[in-house]
Amino acid sequence: MRLFTAIALPSTVVGNLERLLATLRPTARIKWSPVKNLHITTKFIGEWEEERLEELRAALEEIEPVGTIEIAVRGLGWFPSERAPRVFWAGIEAAPGLAELARRTQERLARLGVPIERRKYSPHLTLARIKGPVNLTPLRSAVAALPSTEFGSFVADRFHLYLSELTPAGSIYTALDEFEMALPRSAGEAHG
Repeated sequence: MRLFTAIALPSTVVGNLERLLATLRPTARIKWSPVKNLHITTKFIGEWEEERLEELRAALEEIEPVGTIEIAVRGLGWFPSERAPRVFWAGIEAAPGLAELARRTQERLARLGVPIERRKYSPHLTLARIKGPVNLTPLRSAVAALPSTEFGSFVADRFHLYLSELTPAGSIYTALDEFEMALPRSAGEAHG
């Protein structure tokens, strides 16, 4: 089983990204991501034995809640650089809780043997992958002509454990479980 943890996008943001990709797709012959696959990864787990799935779920359940996280999807860019791009992405701006959730998830899963990611956490949405030489001038022109690169904001209160299945038609992501991120209410708040 190939697994990862991520925050799902609300339908309003998905709709905005669908409209964006409908505009941009015709401008470049690159591998565009299906909008239904877009998510904010918090930890790539990789291959995991199905027999150990409950152990993984229990570890994710034990992650101390970070509280709800305000997230905005805005801006477009290229990895590793605009001159030699391999990935075209939409930016994620989030409260510090997102990086904290990623850190806590990584620390908790490291105890189960999940490799630690050495690169700095850099949340983004992969809109397309670029392989080999391709003319990106029309895509760059279309991006420059966009009236806005604001795609919506939301408050995340949960994250999911996803299964990633690789098929000839592309990856299929299935949410296996969800985990609350809200902080427990104090006794005083409960009666307020």
